[in-house]
Amino acid sequence: MVDSRVADDGSAIRRRRQCPSCERRFTTVETTSLTVIKRSGIGEPFSRGKVINGVRKACQGRPVTEDDLALLAQEVEESIRGAGSAEIEAHEVGLAILGPLQKLDKIAYLRFASVYQAFESLEDFEHAIELLRHEAELKSAAARQDA
Repeated sequence: MVDSRVADDGSAIRRRRQCPSCERRFTTVETTSLTVIKRSGIGEPFSRGKVINGVRKACQGRPVTEDDLALLAQEVEESIRGAGSAEIEAHEVGLAILGPLQKLDKIAYLRFASVYQAFESLEDFEHAIELLRHEAELKSAAARQDA
């Protein structure tokens, strides 16, 4: 091996190699596979596109751009890969979306959370809204202390 570099947002390693017999150089790209296990038990490769499509529905009518969605999907993938497991439950992918989505848009977060956290009543929504308000108050208080 002549050289090694991280590529594709850290999800791949590009290696420059040299053949020991003919001394020709070539490049290999090594990637780790990430499998999402669906409720049916069937596994399929992780797809940023599926993350984007799922979140796009929650963001419908909100001031969220395609670039915002792409960055969110990248953040979700990095978070999942950072956990170090080659397989992850589909429900866990949904839960991994919640944090970045909350930062992106609170209304879209509530829409998405209502599905992935299985809201069953108005009280579930009220509780989620109270948590958002509490977090906003904490951030506001921290900002006042820093000023």
